[in-house]
Amino acid sequence: MSTPRKPAPAGAEHAPLELEHFLPYRLSILSNTVSQAIADDYQRRYDLSVTEWRVMAVLARFHGLSAREVAERTAMDKVAVSRALARLVTAGRVHRDTHDGDKRRSVLTLTEAGWTIHDDVAPMARAREREVLEKLDPEEQQWLTRILDKLQPVSQN
Repeated sequence: MSTPRKPAPAGAEHAPLELEHFLPYRLSILSNTVSQAIADDYQRRYDLSVTEWRVMAVLARFHGLSAREVAERTAMDKVAVSRALARLVTAGRVHRDTHDGDKRRSVLTLTEAGWTIHDDVAPMARAREREVLEKLDPEEQQWLTRILDKLQPVSQN
């Protein structure tokens, strides 16, 4: 068991960021905690990473995207998306084709195997989401949605 540590002393030279009150940090912690709770289920069943699941979820929602478009929609690193896609294609979960014969642009779609996994994981993800949202009353849930919509970059909508 670790011993609780005291905050580092603030001085004239240093003004430590109070992470526990810093919005981006708090959102990140919340996102990571909720995502990992969902991920525990599908990682065990399907050997699927969080990035791979997000790519599959985006492809289920938006048919025929390119790898660049997947990265934009998920706000994930292009290299991470590319690696996830390579693994999903190799595993037969995503099909990569060319856009109207243009070899420079790939078009990605879920395969039947990908849809089978998606259709199993999506309800689990929704159930976990409900568990989180049950901590808020209906009015708070509406406010949360409004606030997130307001804070989310326009390109992600």
